[in-house]
Amino acid sequence: QVQLVESGGGLVQPGGSLNLSCAATGKTNVLNCMGWFRQAPGKEREGVAAICLSSGSTTYYNSVQGRFTISQDPAKNDNTKNTVYLQMSDLKPEDSGTYYCAARRGPIPYLKAAEYNLWGQGTQVTVS
Repeated sequence: QVQLVESGGGLVQPGGSLNLSCAATGKTNVLNCMGWFRQAPGKEREGVAAICLSSGSTTYYNSVQGRFTISQDPAKNDNTKNTVYLQMSDLKPEDSGTYYCAARRGPIPYLKAAEYNLWGQGTQVTVS
């Protein structure tokens, strides 16, 4: 069983920055790619950024390109190697929502929620 635990959300003013973390625990050897998604009230869940842990390949949603950076923990120890981060800067009110971490076995860093079968509980980001 794999668990994904997000942290780092909060309230920030427009133009500010926040860093999110997602730690995967359990049988993480089945994971390949991890992604960040967000969902605002009344809207569909949308992919923000994704990274594949083996290749380092990344994908970004157009509106966050240049403002958000997804990365994996550079450490090689078993405790942190399956941790991914989302560094968010120049935040805008439209970036607000619940941010979810997700994981999949396949080797492509898709931004489609349907491609991911493991999800965290989410962390709230409010830009106001």
